[in-house]
Amino acid sequence: MANLAEFLDKLPILLVGFLMLATMTLTATAGYVLRQRVRRLLTHKGATEENGAEGYIVSAVIGLVALLLGFTFALAVGRFETRRALVLQEANAIGTSYLRVQGLPEPHRTRMSQILVNYTNNRVELGTASPDKMAPLIVASDRLLVELWAGTLAATDAIGNSALASSLHSTVNEVIDMDSARKAARKVRVPGEVFLALWVYIAVTAGMLGYARSETQGRMLAGILFLLFTMSYMLIIDIDRPAGGNIVESQGPMIELRETLKQQPPGTFDIWRKPVVEPAP
Repeated sequence: MANLAEFLDKLPILLVGFLMLATMTLTATAGYVLRQRVRRLLTHKGATEENGAEGYIVSAVIGLVALLLGFTFALAVGRFETRRALVLQEANAIGTSYLRVQGLPEPHRTRMSQILVNYTNNRVELGTASPDKMAPLIVASDRLLVELWAGTLAATDAIGNSALASSLHSTVNEVIDMDSARKAARKVRVPGEVFLALWVYIAVTAGMLGYARSETQGRMLAGILFLLFTMSYMLIIDIDRPAGGNIVESQGPMIELRETLKQQPPGTFDIWRKPVVEPAP
């Protein structure tokens, strides 16, 4: 069902909602036509139509659809919360790396600081970019990670096997790991089978409502219910789209980090450090 998930991703959310509403209208109309034919057939045979269990069955089916909607919504929100938490974790990892880089000697401090600033700017743009603009940003992100690790190795050669080198390796590794974690989190989606099953259940429910609620008032109430089902389905799909939806994880922590790095250029924390005395030639 990966093809179904990809197909849904390519469709605008409003179009998905229109298709869902059209499907429910068609199945409800089919249920209504079937009910009229059954009535005519019973009238022709001189039998009477029995009413009683239909309401209970329809209520049970609507409850089942509500349960499935809630289950799917919980899946989508859980993945959304994971993506949002990873933004904060990545911002913390980059911020910690930047602070530890300030303990490096020049030119490693300036070089590493600039790489982290560029990487932060790229992550902010990547987090808010549309799907068609993400490819070059991902390439740039991967390139900056290579430069970050290369700069870390060069700085390690300069400071030797010290506590700062160990801590710097740890935080830079965390920055690299967070990149992989965020990529993986954006690929983990609600399975296409769930959306297909939910679509089928809603369509069948609409057909049963059309069969059981043939009077005008019943059709009006069923139409309102169809709109609610459609809005719920659209909301779930929107939350489940990490890049193409309207509801995306906030990049607030990364934006705040970017502003902080602008206000703390290399040398900001040297106010009480002793100047390095170059050895005499």
